[in-house]
Amino acid sequence: MGSINFSELKKIIEINSWTKNKEGVDRNGEIFAYWLEEIGYTLTRYPRETIGDHLHLTAPQKEGKKLLLLGHLDTVFPPDTFETFKEDEAWIYGPGVCDMKGGNYIALQALRNAYQKFGAIHNIDFLLVSDEETGSDDSKHLSAKLAKAYDYCMVFEAAGVHDEVVIGRKGVGTFFIDIEGIAAHAGNHYDKGADANREAAEKLLRLVALTDLDKGTTVNVGKMHGGIGANTISPEAHLTFELRYTTTDERDRVLAAIDEIVNTSYVEGTEATLSGGIQRDVMQPTPEQAAFVEKINTLCSIDLPTEKRGGVSDANIISSQGVPTLDGWGPYGDGDHTVHERASKKSFSERIDLVTEIFEHFLEGKF
Repeated sequence: MGSINFSELKKIIEINSWTKNKEGVDRNGEIFAYWLEEIGYTLTRYPRETIGDHLHLTAPQKEGKKLLLLGHLDTVFPPDTFETFKEDEAWIYGPGVCDMKGGNYIALQALRNAYQKFGAIHNIDFLLVSDEETGSDDSKHLSAKLAKAYDYCMVFEAAGVHDEVVIGRKGVGTFFIDIEGIAAHAGNHYDKGADANREAAEKLLRLVALTDLDKGTTVNVGKMHGGIGANTISPEAHLTFELRYTTTDERDRVLAAIDEIVNTSYVEGTEATLSGGIQRDVMQPTPEQAAFVEKINTLCSIDLPTEKRGGVSDANIISSQGVPTLDGWGPYGDGDHTVHERASKKSFSERIDLVTEIFEHFLEGKF
């Protein structure tokens, strides 16, 4: 099994890396960059003022395929909420042990193993972004741009319960509708008003009707508010809703329907404005991705288990650029995004061994 230095992992787990804690996220990134520079990587830093810097660590290049490793440096825990590391015989516990400092560490250890065997690494680069847990609103543009240079991508979010890697993730978008009506006294001038609240209700019903569970499409209006009081026709209302989908066809269907709903006034005298948009596009299985899985199975003499997930990750961004992408290369764990987050020691060892083998085949030009 792969060698794991949990004291090293403990060092980064105990650094608070909440997305909004730039100092902590940057410290985490500096340590990872130092470790990678020790095995021949060169750092390109993308400075940011209010969030952590994004880091692109590149290996020496030569002719052949290029592989991108992708991880994020941030966690969801504000300072003083969950900052401790502990372990027992089977598990390690702490913020980021599976989401995803632990996953990043598996990639690092596998690279170290490959470096020890070959004396050098080429054509395997590592992108570490700082804002994944808040939607990658900044880093998604950089990730999409860099993705175009690569033939494959491996993302080190947590593995499935049976060590599955992820071949599909729903796309997600968050939208806002602001509705303007006309205020009027509900007793004396009811017919003079244009009820924004009623318009919001009409739109809500039509939005949620776009859901198609058989196709994995959901539209959820998670928040609505508006109006002044019981005796006033509402002059304004607001809807916040989320779209999740599994195919680009469903994305296009629902986006067109949303535009129609927003541009139609069901209550005369009201007007609506749409904002927001797609946050991360769908990670949709492709023949090229299936060939990537089959190549791994053949070279490593395994039958790699796969799964689809409803949640999103930065794998969505890379995949949407046409790069064959596999997610879930981190350790198996549970309790992520809670103070009970833990990761399996056995899974750590098995993942390091498998990823090391994949890297060795890649460096031998077998992909």
